Amino acid sequence: MIIGAESELAREIMAELYAPYVRSGNPVLFMSNRSAELSKYAANSFLAMKISFINGLAQLSERVDAEIKDVRRAIITDSLIGSQFLYPGCGYGGSCFPKDVQALVMVGKEHGMGMDLFSAIHEINESQKKVLFQKIHKFFKGELKGRTVAVWGLSFKPMTDDMREAPSVTLIEGLLAAGAKVRGYDPVANVEAKRHFGNKIELFEDAYEAVHGADVLAILTEWNEFRSPDFVLLKKELGQAAIFDGRNLYSSHMMARHGFKYFSIGKRDPV
Repeated sequence: MIIGAESELAREIMAELYAPYVRSGNPVLFMSNRSAELSKYAANSFLAMKISFINGLAQLSERVDAEIKDVRRAIITDSLIGSQFLYPGCGYGGSCFPKDVQALVMVGKEHGMGMDLFSAIHEINESQKKVLFQKIHKFFKGELKGRTVAVWGLSFKPMTDDMREAPSVTLIEGLLAAGAKVRGYDPVANVEAKRHFGNKIELFEDAYEAVHGADVLAILTEWNEFRSPDFVLLKKELGQAAIFDGRNLYSSHMMARHGFKYFSIGKRDPV
């Protein structure tokens, strides 16, 4: 618990207010208002940095014919590095990471600092959110007009309907601009997607209904129900047996056995 307080009275009041919530030993840290604000920005930006770090390596892995899952497996054996937030994917979203990283950049500029590291964190993430569109665009040789793409997962992460800064928004906007049609499904975010896109995309209450009649499938959010789908039914419903997985839910070997072309993050695309 981090509390910014400028007077002893404020500290006493806040300590009493939050005392029931820290009886298990979690610390209450008192500091200046500025230090408290900067601490919050710093914590979220550090986690965002880890995501952009692994995604930057994932982009490089695809170009040098390495596999990011193997690189990740190697580096997390070092206890100084650890495994949390080092998962390659199609970028982070939400209300905290993007806002707090950019807040540090702006505060730095206001005080004559470039904050290059934090600008790079943001730029890498914005680039990563475009990766799935680029893969789909290349798959169809640039001819997306009239194509239909099913999108599983619209929220920026599981267990929320929040679509702020979600990678799905970047992908869908790119597809629509290229003349493609989108059939979307999310366990809880369909209402939010309707508010955001209106009638520009079709939304479905069942994952397989969204896939029906689509050319290919893109997965943007790692909801548990997407981890073990009916691959036989998917192959039957899709016009082309191709899956673009922004969360690396499946193994390439398993997808090959099921007869899919599988495009993931941090591994060279199938030819």
